[in-house]
Amino acid sequence: MTNSSPSQHLFADVLARVHRACASLAEEGALPPGLDLTRIVVEPPRDASHGDMATNAAMVLAKDAKAKPRDLAEKIVMKLRADDLIDNADIAGPGFINLTLKLPVWFDVLRDVLREGEGYGRSAVGAGEKVNVEYVSANPTGPMHVGHCRGAVFGDALASLLSFAGYEVAREYYINDAGAQVDVLARSAFLRYREALGEDIGEIPDGLYPGDYLKPVGQALAAEHGDTLLKRPEAEWLPAVRAKAIATMMEMIRGDLAALNIRHDVFFSERSLIEGRADRVAETIDFLREKGDVYEGRLPPPKGAPVEDYEDREQTLFRATAYGDDVDRPLKKSDGGYTYFASDIAYHKTKFDRGFHNMVDVWGADHGGYIKRVQAAIKAVTSGQATLDVKIVQLVKLLRNGEPVKMSKRAGDFVTLREVVDEVGSDAVRFMMLFRKNDAVLDFDLAKVIEQSKDNPVFYVQYGHARGFSIFRNAREVFPDLPEADAARRDFLGTADMERLFDPVEISLLRKLALYPRTVEAAAVAHEPHRIAFYLYDLASEFHALWTKGRDLPHLRFIINNDAQITRARLALVQGVVAVLASGLTVLGVHAPTEMR
Repeated sequence: MTNSSPSQHLFADVLARVHRACASLAEEGALPPGLDLTRIVVEPPRDASHGDMATNAAMVLAKDAKAKPRDLAEKIVMKLRADDLIDNADIAGPGFINLTLKLPVWFDVLRDVLREGEGYGRSAVGAGEKVNVEYVSANPTGPMHVGHCRGAVFGDALASLLSFAGYEVAREYYINDAGAQVDVLARSAFLRYREALGEDIGEIPDGLYPGDYLKPVGQALAAEHGDTLLKRPEAEWLPAVRAKAIATMMEMIRGDLAALNIRHDVFFSERSLIEGRADRVAETIDFLREKGDVYEGRLPPPKGAPVEDYEDREQTLFRATAYGDDVDRPLKKSDGGYTYFASDIAYHKTKFDRGFHNMVDVWGADHGGYIKRVQAAIKAVTSGQATLDVKIVQLVKLLRNGEPVKMSKRAGDFVTLREVVDEVGSDAVRFMMLFRKNDAVLDFDLAKVIEQSKDNPVFYVQYGHARGFSIFRNAREVFPDLPEADAARRDFLGTADMERLFDPVEISLLRKLALYPRTVEAAAVAHEPHRIAFYLYDLASEFHALWTKGRDLPHLRFIINNDAQITRARLALVQGVVAVLASGLTVLGVHAPTEMR
């Protein structure tokens, strides 16, 4: 994608004109000076028959202006009707203003797309603000499964979206390598080590990881240590076996992520918080204690549902209720070790210390109850200077022709991410994981995501891009000099007479292209990459509909052999569509093919 500076998109331009209309009324005394205009929005109307855009300006300013919304709307409308971009302005309902733009506006949008190519839609709304997006963070105890897959894709697409919208993004993975689960991993790997030395280990005991994926770890330990570990007590062999197992699992996880074209900038070890140059968990607790946010006390017995970390004893507590949580939270366990929450506070403090005031964590559905306490902790350790948005990704139901998929033999009790990617490809996995809002349960049918039909969104969108290039190839009968290189082709088509685009379906497609930059900004601000996937499907649908209409009505075909001017204009429209489809697919981490078989 080009890194050229983003230009102001059409919705932002119209919003600026609404602001100017209001400022002009203030100068004339019809509005009080210094009104807050940030609440004004310009957006597509819910009903396309109402116009091209709608604004709430009169509705949000009426109270401060001490005026009825419709009366104020009349004054704003009079200003807007004089604007050279606006064809008409009408008042709807209690005071909403519907705007219809002049036809040449849409041709200018197409010229913008041709000039900027895949960079069209790039935004400066992030203003270079640093954002830390932490996602996946799966325990390093085995291969990644389908549930991890959705969080991985969501986090990666969100990071790309934020970057495209002008934020400075760091992609981070938090390695949970300090809890009891990694000691279980080590004991499981030690069992496979004994197996590699020729011992018959029989059935894997309950409580240990049964998957065959640990066999290579056992073999590596046998090759490195021979039988020497057998002669040592667990306290001596556990650290070495644990380190080897974690390193091998993380290498496997990186490979699983690479299969989805996901690469993190930072892998942060939980163990480093307590085994580095300093005990950063202790430092964080001391920091909070000095602020009065940590104390020694007892928690009252929980009312209703049990609190999982409740103990009836004097303990070190974080004053979470002072920052919006329901109950104060323990920081140390009865054995003197830190709670997972204590480590989490220290970890998020390191993000703040590294310059991140804007943090996004992507968590699985089972962590919903953990959000309030972590947000409370971040308010405390950053004195309210940082924000954390936690995005929950719901479960994935893996199906094949509507039937649940059987578990993996290799992993033992789940279907691995790699198995799914190997079967249907990373494009299908990524797009379909994003074609539903993150907090809704997702049915992922392995048979349906490879169908070549409108019912398969990833195929339909990619086919839209490929269809555009098919049209270019056919158009060389009319324009033998139509360039193959993207930039040269955009220059060639940029001189087309756009006014030759006259059909309502063509104009509708231009309106859809104009909506893309606003969709990017709204999706980035809301942390909702699924909006891009939805938009791409709608754009592809309109493009396919226009192609079908041309098949039935020859005068609407993209290529008219005896009319080079209309052909050039329609090829420009096709170029606009493929540029935006390619841009959106790139944001989502999905390929934009130029042909499909």
